[in-house]
Amino acid sequence: VMSILLHGDAAFAGQGVVYETFHLSDLPSYTTNGTIHVVVNNQIGFTTDPRMARSSPYPTDVARVVNAPIFHVNADDPEAVMYVCSVAAEWRNTFNKDVVVDLVCYRRRGHNEMDEPMFTQPLMYKQIHKQVPVLKKYADKLIADGTVTLQEFEEEIAKYDRICEEAYTRSKDKKILHIKHWLDSPWPGFFNADGEPKSMSCPPTGIPEELLTHIGTVASSVPVQDFKIHSGLSRILKARAEMTQNRLVDWALAEYMAFGSVLKEGIHVRLSGQDVERGTF
Repeated sequence: VMSILLHGDAAFAGQGVVYETFHLSDLPSYTTNGTIHVVVNNQIGFTTDPRMARSSPYPTDVARVVNAPIFHVNADDPEAVMYVCSVAAEWRNTFNKDVVVDLVCYRRRGHNEMDEPMFTQPLMYKQIHKQVPVLKKYADKLIADGTVTLQEFEEEIAKYDRICEEAYTRSKDKKILHIKHWLDSPWPGFFNADGEPKSMSCPPTGIPEELLTHIGTVASSVPVQDFKIHSGLSRILKARAEMTQNRLVDWALAEYMAFGSVLKEGIHVRLSGQDVERGTF
């Protein structure tokens, strides 16, 4: 399995989760053994200039925090893009480390239907309107080289248009949307036979009081003999033992009860997140 993440240039530089994920990329319990990051760098974030959105020359500079190789490639040159992507895949498979492909391109229209980019980016969009679209640019090159004929090119375009038109026509026959078809991994039992969610009633999850008492007792004791524990911690454990005896529960003990009951059923529990090893929360 090879993980590929697709980013926008403004998000790559501006979203903290990107930086955080890079720092997770080589940790033993979190690594994917290398992710390929593809940045669609259209040099604008909604309507924000790069110079107003980040302090570094390139949006991909954040990847330097883990010394990931970064390839900047002109997206108007499809063969260069293919070459760079092959090198990126080879890097990832050889070294099992992250790698970044920065596709330097442009956005022909606005951010969405409501955005008229000529209002906010007049100079940039005057330049963009002069650009020959990449498909025509590449087709002209291939025809000039004699790699394909004009007729072959037009047939390919017509074939693709036909696929789109037929799919659009077929889509009008669909009257029901099956939600589960759009999920990567529908939970078994979550939907009924025709794909609709079942009622959200929960099965009873209660456990016998003796088991709760047992978990509470274990959670408030120290398993090692003659082990000197911190006085502050012994106070917490003593208070927890008293709560268990008095049939009271606070938030922390409730979590212990939940984890403990699942463990008693032989289900492995892995805590993941901020400071779990120290039990800060």
